[in-house]
Amino acid sequence: MIEESRWRDLTDPRRVPDLAIEQLESGRKDPVFENLVVPEDLGTVSEVVDDHKIKRYAFTQDEYHSWYMNDSPFGGRIGQAALLCNDLVQMFTNVYAASKVVGLHTEEEMWFDNPVRLDEVVTLSAGYTDAYERRNHGYVVMEARAVGDDGRSIVRHRGIEILRTMPGAVAGRGSTTSADRPVTGEVPASSRQVATLEGARVGDVLTPLIRTVTFEQAAVFSRLGEYVTNIHNNLATAREGGLRQPIVQGAQQFGLFAQRLAHAFGASFFTTGWLRVKFLAPVNVFEPITISGIITAINPCDDGGNIALLDVWARNSAGRLTTVGWASAKLPTN
Repeated sequence: MIEESRWRDLTDPRRVPDLAIEQLESGRKDPVFENLVVPEDLGTVSEVVDDHKIKRYAFTQDEYHSWYMNDSPFGGRIGQAALLCNDLVQMFTNVYAASKVVGLHTEEEMWFDNPVRLDEVVTLSAGYTDAYERRNHGYVVMEARAVGDDGRSIVRHRGIEILRTMPGAVAGRGSTTSADRPVTGEVPASSRQVATLEGARVGDVLTPLIRTVTFEQAAVFSRLGEYVTNIHNNLATAREGGLRQPIVQGAQQFGLFAQRLAHAFGASFFTTGWLRVKFLAPVNVFEPITISGIITAINPCDDGGNIALLDVWARNSAGRLTTVGWASAKLPTN
């Protein structure tokens, strides 16, 4: 597909206030499993990581770290590690109609290679690489990446979605079966709680991050300002999908995990980090979740230093696991 400007930037309401969603999505395919072509190129597009984008993301995650607002160890302001996650997830909307999607994000995985800088032009590319059916639902696998204006890799992405389903009917059926090491979220009584991972040891547990994503935050994150309607930013659409209220988008939850891990590892998470999560149960807007993790191993790196491996998880206010996953990055040095 020919490289183009990010289509959502062209539909900024400040520029085109009278453009209806029907016009925005004209010619795009209905997002149903039967319309998939695998492999399928989802395009290559460019966008600017400007001040507004960084601050908008900070609002949605309730994270105003000085590295994003003022200065960072990398020289100048940078974006949060998972800033481009939803941009990569949404690459399918270059080909498929975004407001016709009623599905579920079931798995998200990212590799963090370099931080993205303020006012940098990033190039995103993506494609569907696999599709399969399970439990009478169609799943699709997307692989994508973002590169900086100097050609360096910023982040790489692999995600799995269920296309066109009733979210209320399937939400909560997630599992961590197959080859995945089970994540229980159980913490031994002898574990030491740590805020950061300097001097970390196996068995250390991250002090919890507690967040409540409001409807306003979920709506902004899920493209309300771009005339897109979905189960995350519209009550009627959520109820049409069998949900009582809007739910927090998987990519937004992923960003909360990245927030906690970036604080734990520091700068190394932006250059050596990896995070993979599975979404087990929906998180409603205004529902508190608690995110934590435990170090399961510390291994030497080929280039010196050590890398820590963690199990990570989130629980809702009822104590139920909503998300589980695995993470790693190089440990900070004193």
